[in-house]
Amino acid sequence: MKFGVNDVCLEHDPGERHPENPDRIRAIKRGLQKRHGVEYVTGDPASEDDARAVHDDEYVAEIRDFCADGGGSWDPDTVAVEATWRAALASAGLSMWAADAALDGADGRSTPFALGRPPGHHAVADDAMGFCFVNNAAVASQHALDSHDDVERVAIFDWDVHHGNGTQDIFYERGDVFYASIHEAGLYPGTGDIEEVGEGDGEGSTLNAPLPAGAGDVDYCHVLDDVLSPAIEAFDPDLLLVSAGFDAHRHDPISRMHVSTDGYGTLTTRMRDLAAACDAGLGFVLEGGYSLDTLSEGVGMVHEVFDGFEPEGPADDAEPSEDVRGVVAELRGLHGLGSK
Repeated sequence: MKFGVNDVCLEHDPGERHPENPDRIRAIKRGLQKRHGVEYVTGDPASEDDARAVHDDEYVAEIRDFCADGGGSWDPDTVAVEATWRAALASAGLSMWAADAALDGADGRSTPFALGRPPGHHAVADDAMGFCFVNNAAVASQHALDSHDDVERVAIFDWDVHHGNGTQDIFYERGDVFYASIHEAGLYPGTGDIEEVGEGDGEGSTLNAPLPAGAGDVDYCHVLDDVLSPAIEAFDPDLLLVSAGFDAHRHDPISRMHVSTDGYGTLTTRMRDLAAACDAGLGFVLEGGYSLDTLSEGVGMVHEVFDGFEPEGPADDAEPSEDVRGVVAELRGLHGLGSK
C-alpha cells in the first residue's frame, strides 16, 4: 500500500496519558517496517477553505484561534495544543490525498491509506468532540465531489467501534454521500441507531448497524454480506472511503468487541471486492484504535491484503448471534433489501 504521512500530525500532543497521542502513528510505522512493499507519500495539508467546505465558518475560526492561543481542554476528552489546528489540517489533507489517489486509479499494492491524526469522524459541522477537530472523511468526500467531474456519489464505510456521528450529521440530508457504520451499541457518542437513515434528499443514504458488545468476525461479515455491501452496491458510488478505526479489536482497551486481526483482513477483502464490483476508487482513512500493538497489527493486516495475503475468514459453520441476525433483518427491511 501507499501510506500518506505528514510529520505535522505528530505535533498534536495532548499528553502521553491521553489515548489519542502521537505514539499511535509511531507504533503503526514501526509495525510497517516488518512488512514488504510499504511506500510512504508525504501529503500536503488541507486549506481552511477545504475545512469550511464541511464545517461552519464560525467554528473554523473559533478552533483556529483557540489553538493559536495555546489550546487547552475543548471538552473533557478533546484536548488541543498550539499545533493542533495545523495537525488537523495536515490530517485532513492526507484524506484528500487518499481520495485523489484512489480516483486516479491507485489500487492493488498502490491502494492509498491516510495515516493522519487527529482522527475526524466525531467532528460535526460546528464542533470538535471525541478527539476530533476536522472531519477528515467528510473533507475528502466533499473534495472528491467538488474536484473530480466524474464523481457524483461517494460511499463511506466506518468500521471504527464508535459511531461516526460527525460524518453522519454532515451528510444526513444529502443523497450524494452514503454513510454506513458498524459500531458497538450504546458506546460513545450514543448515536447511530438503526432508525437513523437520513432525512430529505438523504433519506436512505445512512445505514447504521449497532451491534451488541462481544460481536466478532462472523457477526461483522454477516452485516457486510447481507446488508451493507448490497446497499452500497445499489448506491453505486464512484469512490468508497473506509473510516478505518481499529478499536473494535478484541484487545482494544476501550471497547468490548471481539474482532480479530485476521477479521480486519477479512473486512478489507470485502471492501476491496465491493469497490471492484462498483468500479469505484478505494481509499482508507485512519480513525481510532488505542492499543498500540493491535492498532499496528490491524493497519499491517490491511496492507498485507493488498500485498497478496488472503485471510481465511470465519469458519463455514460459524454463525452470527441471534441479536445480530435481528439487527440484519431489521436493516434489510428499513433499506428495502427484502427478507432473507
